[in-house]
Amino acid sequence: MPSSDEFFPLVETSGSPYERGYQHGTAVPERVRRSVDLYRSQLESRGVPGESLMKLADAMVPVIQNFEPSYLEEMQGIADGAGLVLTDIIVINCRTEMMYGYADLQKTSIGLDGGCTGLIVLPQASASGRLMHAHNWDWLEESINTGIVLKIMRDDGPHLLVFTEAGCLGRHGFNSAGVSLSGNFLTSDRDYKLPANAPLGLIRRKMLDAPSMAAAMRVLWSTHRFCSNNLMLAHADGEAVNLECAPDEIFWIVPQDGLLVHANHWMCPVARTKLKDLELPDSPDSIYRQRRVAETLRKAQGKIDWNIVKAALADDFGNPDSVLRFPKPASFDCISATVATTLMDSAAKTMWVARKPYASIVFGEYRL
Repeated sequence: MPSSDEFFPLVETSGSPYERGYQHGTAVPERVRRSVDLYRSQLESRGVPGESLMKLADAMVPVIQNFEPSYLEEMQGIADGAGLVLTDIIVINCRTEMMYGYADLQKTSIGLDGGCTGLIVLPQASASGRLMHAHNWDWLEESINTGIVLKIMRDDGPHLLVFTEAGCLGRHGFNSAGVSLSGNFLTSDRDYKLPANAPLGLIRRKMLDAPSMAAAMRVLWSTHRFCSNNLMLAHADGEAVNLECAPDEIFWIVPQDGLLVHANHWMCPVARTKLKDLELPDSPDSIYRQRRVAETLRKAQGKIDWNIVKAALADDFGNPDSVLRFPKPASFDCISATVATTLMDSAAKTMWVARKPYASIVFGEYRL
């Protein structure tokens, strides 16, 4: 179990939703507060004062309640455990909708580089004969000090092992039923124009709560989202699909020769004829990031091991606009970087996470 400052802390929870949340909050209260402070400051720098921020958070309460009431209980537990209030935890879990949605409504620049590059290798293309799922999370550099690995032992469904931000119910990971999930930033001209019934972060969590890949997909198809997002979904038994999600429509890509790779632009031909990609003009590097990772995997097809995956996700062509994001300035005094590289072997119920990989690629091991 990782314990050094070199790794993200492991937080283990069990019991009712409230109890799990309380254990989460009491285990890493300082990290939860850092998460709150980070997104409060990001919103305030974009002209959202504290009073308006709380109104935005309050408006999300009925949305979350209608989507999954137990998530509000878990958030309340986190708040109580960390000595905060519920709206603070809602800010963490709904930060995408608040940060990007507010900017869109005000017609202002968000000034952030969402990034992320993900991959899935099916068993027939891997050296071990097991499915491989991996991801680079490119985000605010400050998140290096808010990240955690969360182990959730549930009485009401599969157990979970997820990498996330302290105070957040889930980001990417896998469950004991073999379902694994990761996500990538996408934008479109449909974002923030239609009513939605769930925030992105909680959709991901509910998909990871699902007992099967089909059940996870049903969760996604039953929701309308505030904004676009890409989801990479797999099962340890050897199946995977990439789901490019507009707010009101989902476009899918299936593996080719046992491989799936996705960065931050729309790839499904149908999606590209129907949507306008708003992020690509600012992040054209997504095109070569996707190609370079895919080519590295193709060259080793059938013999892909974790060393090859690590090399693909550590590719530094175009530094700092590379697969492995080195710190670079963004608007509003932000610094963006690859916060974490995550490797998942859901069949072995094992996850490896490298904190701050642009500085030193050292992986901590976590087991479910």
